Amino acid sequence: MATLDWWVIGSYLAGMLLLALGLGRHQHSREDYYLAGRGLPNWALATSIIATQCSTNSLLGAPAFVGFAAAGGLLWLQYELAVPLAMLALCFLFAPVHASGVISIYAFLEKRLGPAARLLASGCFLVFRGVATGVTVYGVASVLGLITELSYPVAVCLLMGITIAYDVLGGMRAVVISDMMQMVLLVAAVLFALAWLAEPLLADLDGLAPRLGPLVNDWGLTTGNDYGFWPMLFGGFFLYVAYYGCDQSQAQRLLAARDRQGLERVLVLNGLLRFPLVLAYCLLGLGLAAYATRQPEFLASLPRTADGSANINLVFPAFVSREFAPGFAGLAIVGLFAAAMSSIDSALNSLSAATLEDFIDRGRLRSEEQLFRLSRLVTLAWGAAAVGFSFTVERIAPTVLEAINKVGSMANGPLLALFLLALLVSGARGLPALGGFLVGIGGNIIIALTLPGVSWLWWNVSGLLLALAAALVLTAVQGHPLNLQALRLPGRRSLRWLGAGTASIIAVLGAVQVLSRGLG
Repeated sequence: MATLDWWVIGSYLAGMLLLALGLGRHQHSREDYYLAGRGLPNWALATSIIATQCSTNSLLGAPAFVGFAAAGGLLWLQYELAVPLAMLALCFLFAPVHASGVISIYAFLEKRLGPAARLLASGCFLVFRGVATGVTVYGVASVLGLITELSYPVAVCLLMGITIAYDVLGGMRAVVISDMMQMVLLVAAVLFALAWLAEPLLADLDGLAPRLGPLVNDWGLTTGNDYGFWPMLFGGFFLYVAYYGCDQSQAQRLLAARDRQGLERVLVLNGLLRFPLVLAYCLLGLGLAAYATRQPEFLASLPRTADGSANINLVFPAFVSREFAPGFAGLAIVGLFAAAMSSIDSALNSLSAATLEDFIDRGRLRSEEQLFRLSRLVTLAWGAAAVGFSFTVERIAPTVLEAINKVGSMANGPLLALFLLALLVSGARGLPALGGFLVGIGGNIIIALTLPGVSWLWWNVSGLLLALAAALVLTAVQGHPLNLQALRLPGRRSLRWLGAGTASIIAVLGAVQVLSRGLG
């Protein structure tokens, strides 16, 4: 990289630190630190959620899958149809959690189901999110090291030193504001690359025809196809409801909304704006595939994986290094930094919130000032843990790393069942709820071991249904009454916008499907 690129990167990172220092001076409580005093605008919270979701892993993984993976292509877009539907469900379901005034969403479970449910759900979150954060740090630092030619330890220190510092100092307000800035940089980098790649992409549409079809009519029940339309729609729906509504790293931004109307606006904006960004990622993958056909040496120049094949996850940063002029390359690398920080900073802040609220502050004997200081220390501790774990990732078998998302899908359904019981069934408490959770996990393990042809996306559905059924049966056996609780419907404006967003995605998928068949 040129000296100008390093000046661009250094200026950005210094700006992040100065921002956090300024914001941190106005914080005095846990609500300030973890929820930004519930005073941030709705569009900022929605942007932060999107930035966290569409982070470095997506920026690297989506173009690689769409443009270069053997069974890839625009199938990635099928997943996105479930997003506005999940946001619509959360407009209905999440309002009572928001109204409860909790900082950790798992505190809501204790109010309805008892302390054991809270500790179990929060403990699962800490384990899965903590491991996933360490893996993210390893992956991103490795990529940054390759691009910048820094050693892995130096790349980790550069990435995490800045991220931990502004997270510890600035809390949720710094996370959200930096996420907005990072989203601008990320979108600018992607659009700049798309403009560069537009000519080869349009010229080679016929050659890309096999990758253009976004729809595959496969139920994924016997074929072993994980990415058929139906498992991605139904399994993806429950996965997104569980992820956005039951995972502290995402739900914390929803809790930071000012009121129910603000909550619905955050969900609506996320449901509408995420698809265009993912579509841009996918077009980027097609453009890079067209570029590779014109530059045969491009794929050969990529770093090798353990089996000696080209590491296609690095196609975008490799393209940036080859084609972008000094200064512009630095801006693109800043976009990668920004995408990485947007996923890591929110994870650290939410891990801190769940640890402090669900485990440390159980006795509530400390003053608010003491808890505020502890919140920063716990964030620092989780940052150090993520850095330490990232150095062990390389020694873990690759199959374990690839299984993280599948393991998460085993738990998503049972975890969502806990929240649905807490929201909808007043008689389900204690042991029946926990028993249902364990039955859901156990059932998914049995399905995974005995039915290999079933897509892992269906585990989100099977785990939910098994957990709910078992919990309701155990509640009835104990003789507790099952009283259903009514929830208020979301506003008509939210229904209209999310309906329009769903229709738009269907229209885009249909148009691309027709185009792919015409070219094929």
